[in-house]
Amino acid sequence: MTPEVLVVEDEPDIRGLIVHHLRQDGFRCRTAGDGAEALAQLRAGPPDLIVLDLMLPGVNGLELTRRLRAEPAWARLPIIMLTAKADEVDRIVGLEMGADDYIVKPFSPKELLARVRAVLRRAQPPDHGRVLAGGGIMLDEARHRVTVDGAAVELTPKEFDLLHALMASAGRVLSREFLLNRVWGYARADEVESRTVDVHVRRLRAKLSDAGRHIATVKSIGYRFESE
Repeated sequence: MTPEVLVVEDEPDIRGLIVHHLRQDGFRCRTAGDGAEALAQLRAGPPDLIVLDLMLPGVNGLELTRRLRAEPAWARLPIIMLTAKADEVDRIVGLEMGADDYIVKPFSPKELLARVRAVLRRAQPPDHGRVLAGGGIMLDEARHRVTVDGAAVELTPKEFDLLHALMASAGRVLSREFLLNRVWGYARADEVESRTVDVHVRRLRAKLSDAGRHIATVKSIGYRFESE
């Protein structure tokens, strides 16, 4: 079935532009003009991805993201956050709340479509059946499931992909640039985008609890998964 995108944007012109290009690219779309309307749309049925403006009236994008990540039924919905602010803090806060990616306004329609396709692609479970294990963590590729000492851990698609990349290369140091390319699809990275990796690693460690210590920081380079 054609993927469906929920576009949450309070400015009609921008909302219409996003929907126009998504539909031209073959996506189905629903829209909401504020956070409350977005929640109503979600209760009617979850989309495959949300394009979410940060600065919404009432329930803003950050608060909406927090609520989504707190609900098991919506916790793994891919979210691309839109922000008119280029300030690093806004991007980092969005990622801390659980956004999978972000785009700074103004943006090109080609960039938006590329990000949407990339996030949806990474949200799909792998079609092979390998199980990766180490440090009490088990990652089941086919079932898209992670457990720590037998207890299930709920990860976002991006967190799952990040853990998969680290565990698949256990013992090897992976640079931030490598991880941005492998997990986010960025051909190159600036300092802010490199911080994206740090934010997701911090969230991933927290969700893995004590087992998070197996993701070791290699100063000035990146990260390494240590099985023991």
